[in-house]
Amino acid sequence: MPSGYRLPAEWSTHQATWFSWPHNPDTWTDYLPAVERILAEAVAALAKGEVVRINVRDSGHGYHVQKLLAGKVPPDKVLLHQFPTNDAWCRDHGAIFVTRAAEPGAEPGAEPGAEPGSAPGSGQLSTLKALDFQYNAWGGKYPPYDLDNGIPQRMATALGVPCQEVPMVLEGGSIEVNGQGLLLTTEQCLLNPNRNPGLTREQIESQLKSLLGITQIVWLGDGIVGDDTDGHIDDLTRFVAEDLVVTAVEQDPADENYQPLLENRERLAGVRLPDGRPLRVMELPMPAPLYRGSNRLPASYANFYVGNRVVLLPTFNCPADEEAAAILARCFPGRRIVSLDCRDVVVGLGTFHCLTQQVPVAPE
Repeated sequence: MPSGYRLPAEWSTHQATWFSWPHNPDTWTDYLPAVERILAEAVAALAKGEVVRINVRDSGHGYHVQKLLAGKVPPDKVLLHQFPTNDAWCRDHGAIFVTRAAEPGAEPGAEPGAEPGSAPGSGQLSTLKALDFQYNAWGGKYPPYDLDNGIPQRMATALGVPCQEVPMVLEGGSIEVNGQGLLLTTEQCLLNPNRNPGLTREQIESQLKSLLGITQIVWLGDGIVGDDTDGHIDDLTRFVAEDLVVTAVEQDPADENYQPLLENRERLAGVRLPDGRPLRVMELPMPAPLYRGSNRLPASYANFYVGNRVVLLPTFNCPADEEAAAILARCFPGRRIVSLDCRDVVVGLGTFHCLTQQVPVAPE
């Protein structure tokens, strides 16, 4: 049964962007200081248009983050939360926030059809809700992950909004929506037995439709080489308008990403919107291959993040950087493209979209 809530598109207005600040030496080893410097620049860019909330391990870690941001970000634009995490991937372990229009005549604080365990709070409860999907570190790859799995409830409590626990494993980076009922995902990830072995494809679709306000699901195939998330969509194909996506393509037929990206591009060519219009598709180049030792890193321009005033674009010091920035500038003419070198960040196997989670403005 539909919940009445929907997941807004990322370009919808945010009240905040949420990070879990990097701290795990197993993820970045000697690269961690460089990663923190890049993230401080990202926070500074975002804070010009919205509040930035950051999970930190404890008061000492919070003081460390404050020093990194001092002089870059006005103190009133950053809120630190002592919510310890196992790692930094807030897109995947954080709450997914859905909205609904306030019902006429509803009393402030009323939550129509509230689920058991929903938190009490303010009048915002009827229009903004946190979904707490289960998180198992991409199929149990990186234990422990108990702190990460508890983050959605803590985020909801900090905002004073209800939180619905969902008995299904789902990471935010595995889904992409246009805010009008269309969702993109991949078979490699959502149908992987390391996530929800007891759920069929049809049952997964039913959950997504009910909880996220989805009417149509488009399944792509495999992700890029080096992606330890089993093919997250946010390294592949992203909505930039209700009827337009950008999708990563590889021009070199000898590259191991060439065939899977071509197959995804072909699937997108056959997609029709509910009203019969074709989905418009714009190609986004892939950067030159990056390696750490013999392991290829999942570098992708598709891992951009759309803030209220800026688009954070990961770049990789290669000729395609400028082309990717120009494409996104055409897609988001009202936002400034902030290109930041993420060669050190991607050593952790993700970049800006993986590190962020938006909190939408609740409808009036």
